Amino acid sequence: MVATQRSPEPLYSYPDPVVPDESVDHARKQRLSDLTRITAYGVAARLLVILAEFLGVMWSGSSVLLVDAVASLFDVVSSLVLLAAIHVAARPPDEEHPFGHGRVEPLAGFQLGLVLCGVGIWMAGNNILELFQTPTIERMPGWLWAIPALATALLGLVAWRIHLVGREAHSTALLSEAVHYQIDMWTSLATAVTLILAAWLPSQVWMLDRSAAVVLALVVCTMGARAAMENFHQLLDRIPDEKEFTRVRNSALIVQGVFDVEKLRIQHAGPDAHVNIDIEVDPLSTVDASHQVAQQVRAQIQTDWPFVREVVVHVEPYYTGDHPPADDGSPAL
Repeated sequence: MVATQRSPEPLYSYPDPVVPDESVDHARKQRLSDLTRITAYGVAARLLVILAEFLGVMWSGSSVLLVDAVASLFDVVSSLVLLAAIHVAARPPDEEHPFGHGRVEPLAGFQLGLVLCGVGIWMAGNNILELFQTPTIERMPGWLWAIPALATALLGLVAWRIHLVGREAHSTALLSEAVHYQIDMWTSLATAVTLILAAWLPSQVWMLDRSAAVVLALVVCTMGARAAMENFHQLLDRIPDEKEFTRVRNSALIVQGVFDVEKLRIQHAGPDAHVNIDIEVDPLSTVDASHQVAQQVRAQIQTDWPFVREVVVHVEPYYTGDHPPADDGSPAL
């Protein structure tokens, strides 16, 4: 049997790759810019709150005000560390990290959550012990409540601004940061209410101050535990929300030549997402045509969701008999 000699020249020229438009790169850069700018605003606001609260603690010795100040100080450190992690996580893949650096972000968040939880437990235990000691505070200054009250207004304004920027930029990171500031706003409000009650009830000032400090410390611990668990789940590749699957599926189905989506997997890694999708095409289409469809699906998904770092597209043949009829009784496409 004589072997057939193949022509050294290719039968076809390799088609140009289908790439997403410039909006993808712009969206990634805009995310970093928004996070950096709004974090700077938040840090500046929190530093003002911390300075005022520590001055109030030096003047009055209030434990509840000290807990609020320490929590705000930790929030500043947390914001700066997370911002640094976000910048590292935004780096593109390289030879040693082919899937990118996205996991740096949830790893930093997990560690900071554990530290915050530990600080909350320590503060709660310390104030519980002080409840049974001889009171050293006889009276609270009548104006002391104004410090956390002003902090409440300032943190509320920052939370509103962060939420607005996050909604406009469609950034879940910014929206989560806005929730964080809202929690800080409510803890400052609780501190203000406690100090008002302490000023009105001087005989109960020690119990009110320490009891409120215990409650706020437990809130800090709970926040830290929740932050640690959220980041821990992402490190373990917990399945994302259903809306993300719908988003990717709809992006694939609008591409001409895609009949259906058979399988879909989404993996999060900080700011990045990795998509593995099986599309179904005409079983009689050529390899070249199927390849072009797969390229268009990848580009469409990344255009509609710019933070998808990688899309792996598998092509399967579409057969009508493999698809059950729809729930309303109409036949499947």
